[in-house]
Amino acid sequence: MEKRIKVIEFSGESCANCYSLMPILYSLVSSYDDVDLKHIEVSEESMEVVAKYEIDRVPTILILKDEVEVGRCRGYQPEEILAIWLDSKIEDARKK
Repeated sequence: MEKRIKVIEFSGESCANCYSLMPILYSLVSSYDDVDLKHIEVSEESMEVVAKYEIDRVPTILILKDEVEVGRCRGYQPEEILAIWLDSKIEDARKK
């Protein structure tokens, strides 16, 4: 059974860039059959996972394969740039 690739998006409640990025990221990730997307709102309840992944700003996008980080993107990126970055990192993850 092949392991799936995870994309985790960390965002903040009052972060305008996070809200702008979410629909773009969901649309891009939906085109991959072997990728799961998870959204984590940074709050007191999520501090354990935020610390685990050393998230220091939002938005942050992580790409994991077998729970190992293969990509990290901090801050808002335009859709065209994000699409190129995702393609590259997901391809890297598939090779691992």
